[in-house]
Amino acid sequence: MISDPDNAPEPVVLDARAVLADPELAAGLAESAHRILADLVAAGAPLGWVDPPGREEVAELVERVLAAATSGEGALRAAYAGRTLIGLGYWLRYSRPTHRPHADLEKLAVAGTAHGRGTGRALTAALVDDARQAGVEVLTLDARADNAHALRLYRSLGFREYGRLPSFVAVGERRWDKVFYLLDFRAEPTGPEASR
Repeated sequence: MISDPDNAPEPVVLDARAVLADPELAAGLAESAHRILADLVAAGAPLGWVDPPGREEVAELVERVLAAATSGEGALRAAYAGRTLIGLGYWLRYSRPTHRPHADLEKLAVAGTAHGRGTGRALTAALVDDARQAGVEVLTLDARADNAHALRLYRSLGFREYGRLPSFVAVGERRWDKVFYLLDFRAEPTGPEASR
């Protein structure tokens, strides 16, 4: 764990293949991801859990995402400061046959000790590039409406809101809107006009 983030090495963002190619990083990914996710959820982060996820649940999630990433059905990015995981994110292709050209950015998490250092932006930008390179037509995501920092980041990378479910996210008695964003790669110029 990074005890002094001001002196931490500059984060390096790796894809799934690079993580798996390093036996030490691969062996520690699930446990490190669990630590980050559990700590963030315990602090109230809007990551989809009410209570911190268990180790086994996160291990199964990491295994599923790695399998998807290595088969071309998704992408995983992991940010490291030295040998310490400080953030991760992933997208997966939709499973419904009529939605296969599209993918959903399902999770993005940065350790509390690494907040405000551009790690979330680096992870998201890498995942967007991965989606573009994989031929994804539309990359979607959803977020809790009070997650203003994340929503600002997504908009700055070209995502736009396409819908909202009022008071949909429930944590105890509290309710927040669920906001839906998309990045439509079909609208991007290709061919000769792309370089102009």
